[in-house]
Amino acid sequence: MSQEHSELHNSLSEIITGVESNVASSSSTASSSSLDDDITPFPSPVLSATSLAGLSLSSDGELEPEVDDNKIVTEEDKAKALEMKAEANKAFGAKDFNKSIDLYTQAIALNPKDSTFWNNRAMSKAKMEEHGAAIADATKAIDLNPNYSKAYFRRGQSYLAILRPTDAVPDFRKAISTDPNNKAARDQLQLTVKLIRKIEFEKAISVGDTETASSKCLSLLASGACALDTSSAPDFPLPVIPQDPNGRYQPTKEFVQGMIESFKNGGKVPKRIAWEIILGCKSVIEKEKTLVEISIPEGVTCDIIGDTHGQFFDVHNLLSMTTHPSESHYMIFNGDLVDRGSWSVEVALTVFAYKWLYPEYVFINRGNHETNDMNKVYGFEGECKAKLGEMTFKLFADVFTSLPLAVLVSASQPPASPKSEGSKPAILSEGKRRFFVCHGGPPVSKDGVTLDEVRKIDRFGRQPGQEGIMCEMLWTDPQEPNGRGPSKRGVGLGFGPDVTRRWCELNNITAVIRSHEVRADGYAVEHDGLCITVFSCPNYCDSTGNKAAYVRMQSNGTLSYHQFDAVPHPDIKPMAYSSGFNFGGF
Repeated sequence: MSQEHSELHNSLSEIITGVESNVASSSSTASSSSLDDDITPFPSPVLSATSLAGLSLSSDGELEPEVDDNKIVTEEDKAKALEMKAEANKAFGAKDFNKSIDLYTQAIALNPKDSTFWNNRAMSKAKMEEHGAAIADATKAIDLNPNYSKAYFRRGQSYLAILRPTDAVPDFRKAISTDPNNKAARDQLQLTVKLIRKIEFEKAISVGDTETASSKCLSLLASGACALDTSSAPDFPLPVIPQDPNGRYQPTKEFVQGMIESFKNGGKVPKRIAWEIILGCKSVIEKEKTLVEISIPEGVTCDIIGDTHGQFFDVHNLLSMTTHPSESHYMIFNGDLVDRGSWSVEVALTVFAYKWLYPEYVFINRGNHETNDMNKVYGFEGECKAKLGEMTFKLFADVFTSLPLAVLVSASQPPASPKSEGSKPAILSEGKRRFFVCHGGPPVSKDGVTLDEVRKIDRFGRQPGQEGIMCEMLWTDPQEPNGRGPSKRGVGLGFGPDVTRRWCELNNITAVIRSHEVRADGYAVEHDGLCITVFSCPNYCDSTGNKAAYVRMQSNGTLSYHQFDAVPHPDIKPMAYSSGFNFGGF
């Protein structure tokens, strides 16, 4: 690392890695293969901000436990490995990335000295958001072939994906030096350098800014500086929204549902109305605890919605299946409303408007994408500025820091059966089921963390940082082996079934319901029924081919799982507003 690169990395590390701090004001599908079948997909939608946990990604600390670097590779091994590679390429093309990883792994076991196998597996892992593992595999490919341009490019993309742009720059430069015709690397280098300069500039101008965006917007509304302008989408007029005696707008069911239908037809919301929705949501959530606690009354259902990531047309379809929130139907949106999908503004305004309208029936948890660093790279900042201006983005960013981190959902009725989702009897609290709903997972970097510690988290005005309870609740992922391990995504940590059980038993939790990860079926029941993942983005980023799902809870704690597929949307690509990734040339 050069001195210039080192100094730049150090000066930007606080912003790029999201060090926990008070914040006053927030400031193509897979391409065709080359001759060696080295598939280069568009950069996988992915993650935030810390240093990698190292390259030891398996439970025993090895890069991959099945690899024998000293293996004597026979001609038969080479032939079989190429057969495995061909099958893996087909699986990748069919968007079955778990299968392609398994098949590339088999090819590597037969012939660990072929760099293409490692780089192809890196790209499959990137599609599964395992960017730490992708970096490790790309590094192995580079070790085997120091002139492998695509491996440098792949590693640079994964560094950028976990918001380490100053580490990505040398890899993009190396990709260009080893292949001067690599236009994708050249374009990505330019974008990444611009991103670094932008971060540096915004850091410099934010010094001394102590007034929050919410306060600024309230002052502007009071002064009449943000008047209602309905000329932005005259073909899709919004329903009338009433005003109180002070001139502030108030939500109605007719307005919110009319706004959603307008969004579906291409309509836009005026900036004044957007501010009222965001501030109206803030007025509700800032009164809630970091751990919101609710009980589901008899006759009421509660739907838990996973990541929606700006896929508005799928959210519209989802609402048609779940029905809209009401006194008999609660909804929990479990984070990651924004980024990646190119209708994040519409999704966020929809959910915020429902929270404003139905504060006792709608609940919103913060996800790892309701953070400044993610929004800067993954599209929400650019989209929001394009549609509603910079101050609206700052207002959203400010309000994101007020979102609660978890909901504790208790059944009001005794369970119909002592059985759990797994093999052992359900863990009950006072004879009833209850579920801990948060975006990433419970705080499990050490044993003994209680719900009281979650309740005491001071979330207001804070970014999640690199460690601590708040970071863990936004970033952790379940793993199959017992114990704890580094995260294959390159951020956070993995927790095993034994860790989950100890935490649930300590806190009398029937199961953790979390999101944060793609699941092929839209949901997965893991860790012997104690960890349930729900993901509500079908065909994630138009490329993954997964189903989506939501979880419905009855008043006695019974859970059911409901799948759905993607619906058509206008021809705008995912992350169309992203400032960090270049989609050309893939």
